Amino acid sequence: MTLLKMAAAACVAAIAMSFAPAASAGECPTAQVGANPLADAATAPARVTDNVIASIDLSERYGVPGRMLRLRKLIVEPGGVVPLHSHADRPANIYVVRGEITEYRSSCLAPIRHTAGDVVAEQGDIQHWWRNNSAFRTVLLSADIPPPAGQAQGGM
Repeated sequence: MTLLKMAAAACVAAIAMSFAPAASAGECPTAQVGANPLADAATAPARVTDNVIASIDLSERYGVPGRMLRLRKLIVEPGGVVPLHSHADRPANIYVVRGEITEYRSSCLAPIRHTAGDVVAEQGDIQHWWRNNSAFRTVLLSADIPPPAGQAQGGM
């Protein structure tokens, strides 16, 4: 096959993929949606570093008293855990920069695997915890709005 034919085939494949239904990678499979009591949830962090790399006070300029918008970098080593926590008062977006990580969520009966490039929106009544079940370091970026000081919830 010539280089031109290979390039044309790649373009056709890319266009065809753009019309395919969205993949369910990083989401709870439809058949597994349900209440999960998370009975075996990890409750303490392990083999994870959590560094705030930027923050913005939302009080004066944005009219959200006592709240901050922060950006954190989490490094989760193999076997590492981000413990059980809630997002009732702390919305967050998580971006998987490198590696993979497994999420155990209160609304899903099956573990959810997230890989590099996945983004997870965390909000509302969700409770969950994460574990790096791989043999490699996972890097996450977390943009969240934590509760006012003194009202912090468990987890990370």
